[in-house]
Amino acid sequence: MKRLRLWLRELSLSQQLLAIVFLVVSAFVVFFFVFLSGSIDTFAENEMYKLLHNSQESMIYYLDENPGIEPKFGDTAAGGIAQALYDKEENSFLMLNSSAALSAETKDSIRGNIATGVSGTRDYSVTVTDAGVPSTSYLYSITETTDGRYLVSLMTDTYREEFRNSLVKSVINMNVLVVGILFLILTMWVASLIHPLNMIKAYIERIKKDEPAELNIDRRDEIGEVATALVDMEDELQKQTRVKEEMIQNISHDLKTPIATIKSYAESIKDGVYPYETLEKSVDVIIEHADRLEKKVHSLIVLNKMGYLLDECPEGDALDMNAVIEKAILSLKVIRPEIHFIRTLDEGVKFHGEEDPWRIVVENLVDNALRYAKTYIQITLHEGELCVINDGKPISEDRLEKLFKPYEKGTDGKFGLGLSIVYRVATTYGYKVDAENLKDGVCFRIWRTISKKEMRARRKEQEKETKEKQKEIREIEKETRKVVKNGK
Repeated sequence: MKRLRLWLRELSLSQQLLAIVFLVVSAFVVFFFVFLSGSIDTFAENEMYKLLHNSQESMIYYLDENPGIEPKFGDTAAGGIAQALYDKEENSFLMLNSSAALSAETKDSIRGNIATGVSGTRDYSVTVTDAGVPSTSYLYSITETTDGRYLVSLMTDTYREEFRNSLVKSVINMNVLVVGILFLILTMWVASLIHPLNMIKAYIERIKKDEPAELNIDRRDEIGEVATALVDMEDELQKQTRVKEEMIQNISHDLKTPIATIKSYAESIKDGVYPYETLEKSVDVIIEHADRLEKKVHSLIVLNKMGYLLDECPEGDALDMNAVIEKAILSLKVIRPEIHFIRTLDEGVKFHGEEDPWRIVVENLVDNALRYAKTYIQITLHEGELCVINDGKPISEDRLEKLFKPYEKGTDGKFGLGLSIVYRVATTYGYKVDAENLKDGVCFRIWRTISKKEMRARRKEQEKETKEKQKEIREIEKETRKVVKNGK
């Protein structure tokens, strides 16, 4: 079966269609001649015996209605059925059809079966062989009449063969018609698939060659969805390409400015000229631009590193986010000392992941908030949720959906890389991230849905830690009372 699937994969859709039709027809032929043929023989034989039974019922009814009258018919009855009455006492046959005759072998077969006992209607068959003549098979039924004689209804097997051939021919013709219609439908269906697929292939080839390409497929099925997704992907790729080109230009400009400043100030100092009043102030300018240059290069390195970030941490949450947040605030609050930091941090909150990526996330969110905040930045930390809020101006609705894409800069942004790094880290560790406008500011939120099982486990862990702390406190109080008592 595996080889068959591999073989089919190597074929085109048209070849697969022909192969499937061939396999279906072959399976039908095998089924017909191996399984169905015997069933048709049995069905045909039963139908022949039904004809004999019907003929006997009519004849017995006539005999019962006309006792003592020997029925005589001019010729063989309809359907090729011969009728005869057998008198067991006289061992004689009375033919009810003038042109019908029974061979010696047939009479012997009838006598032998009657001798074994006949109750109700019994069915038999006999094959008559004559010298120089092909053997002939007969089907006959025997029924005992009310006057003690036996009614024998007999017909040749030729009629059964004709019936069987007619039935087989009808079945074959019907299946040929069904297979033909199925083949036609499948051909039309495959053609409807091949055409849009060829259009998609040509569209992709033009895109690969960077040529203008259009794809118009009006379908509502999966192929239409794929075509729509390809068009959307191409639009997004073109947009990302434009944004990257603009970003490269901006980066080049941003890098060029500090490099030019550093170079010009260094050359002036070398010539004994201090561009900014004194040597110390001029060197401070060089250091300032070197720091700017270092931060920009660092952002690019971090973004590239986060692109290869994998979740290789053990399952569960083990990172203390309170410590991560405190470290980030400590390193950034000096940028704008006038901004007030409001912390609403639940104790013992742990996140999944490593410390360095999450610290970069918090630093980027806080750094972003520092650029827009007016008076305060609020950081809230709850179970499975981190929010960084600033009271700056709201973000336009069209930018909310693009904030976390690479190279998207805000109005006061630098590279447009910080929030992209936030998004990559959060999603890598199984968290979601979004931004929303509040009544008096903007909120950046990172969260993850926590299952009831995780909540129960964390509550048990918190209860255990609480009990241990209470035990430590009791031990300290106990030792304190001892010291006080001994002091007295």
